[in-house]
Order: sequence, then structure tokens, then C-alpha cells
Amino acid sequence: MNQQQDQLATLHEIRNIMDRSSRFISLSGLSGVAAGVSALLGAAVVKWYLVSHDINYGLNAGRNLSREAIFFMLSVAAVVFVLAFCSATYFTARNAKKNSHRVWDSKTERMLVNLFIPLAAGGIFCGALFYHELQFLVAPVMLIFYGCALLNASKYTLSDIRYLGCFEILLGLLASFFVDHGLLAWTLGFGVLHIVYGILVYFKYERK
Repeated sequence: MNQQQDQLATLHEIRNIMDRSSRFISLSGLSGVAAGVSALLGAAVVKWYLVSHDINYGLNAGRNLSREAIFFMLSVAAVVFVLAFCSATYFTARNAKKNSHRVWDSKTERMLVNLFIPLAAGGIFCGALFYHELQFLVAPVMLIFYGCALLNASKYTLSDIRYLGCFEILLGLLASFFVDHGLLAWTLGFGVLHIVYGILVYFKYERK
């Protein structure tokens, strides 16, 4: 009986070693928290802008937003993306150094390629929506494509990220039917879900 348990333990250890050798496991939960906080701050800035300019987004789902308002919201989204990317790079590099892992290798490259292909497709599609004046669908589409990107990248990093991807997709699909709540869905998806995911990953893998 003990021999069988030892064999199972050995097989389990071999599986873990193989999994670590094929996945980028240095992704930090704190990067998710930082990304979520950045998104919440961005949403707060957008809300302030809408209120100060007497714009009720929910009244018409942003169908008659001015060019200035659209440009401002896109600028805030771009700043949020840069902050999230920089924080992810910092916390992940710190986590990799702490565990004596390499930050950049073939696993990192595979993960990023599989992440950014759906993101790039989603960005182009959002541009097409703006071109056809369908900006009320941008928030749901961003969530859906981002969720697809996470699912696509989950094969090369922490498997937990696929659950975040699934929730992002579900939230995006729901928001596509309730377009007047697009900003709320964006805030929940990129803000709250990121923070919850980041905290769970941090306590599961990093907190020792």
C-alpha cells in the first residue's frame, strides 16, 4: 500500500514538473489587483466626465456621444491598459525573481502570442463598431474578446485564468443585451473581476 502511494506521489511530482516546464507560472495575482484598481479609477474618471458634461449614458446607451466624449473615453481606456500592462510586467517580474524563474522564455512568448491575437482582433472590431457608429456595443465586445484572449492564453499559464475568461465572456454577452449598462459591465469586468481573481491567485500561489 505504501509502495503504491509512493508511486502515485512520484507520478504527481513528475506531472507538476512537466506542467511547470510547459507553462508560464510566474504570473502574479497582484498584477490582477493592480489592473482592477486601474480600471476602477478609469471608470471613476469617465463617470466624472459624463456627470460634469450632463451626459446620461444609460439613457441612450451612448448612441449620441460627441466626438470629444468618445475620444476622452478611449483615452482613459488606453491609459488604463498601459497602467495594467506596466503593473503586470512589474509584479510578474518580481514574482519570477522571487522564485528564481526566467521572466522571458519560450513559454512567455507562447502565452503573449495567444493572448494578443484575440486582443488585436477585438481592437480592430471595436474600431469597426466606431466606424459604423455602433459604439454602444464596444463595451460588450471588449469584454467578450478579452475573455476569449484569456481562455486562449490559459493553456500556457495558470489554469485559473480560464475562469476569469469565462466570467468576462458571460458578462460581455449579458451586456450585449442590456447595452444601456455597458459602462457598468465594463467596470465590473475589468475592475471588480480582476481584483477578485488577483486576490484568489495571490493567496493560492504566492502567499506563504
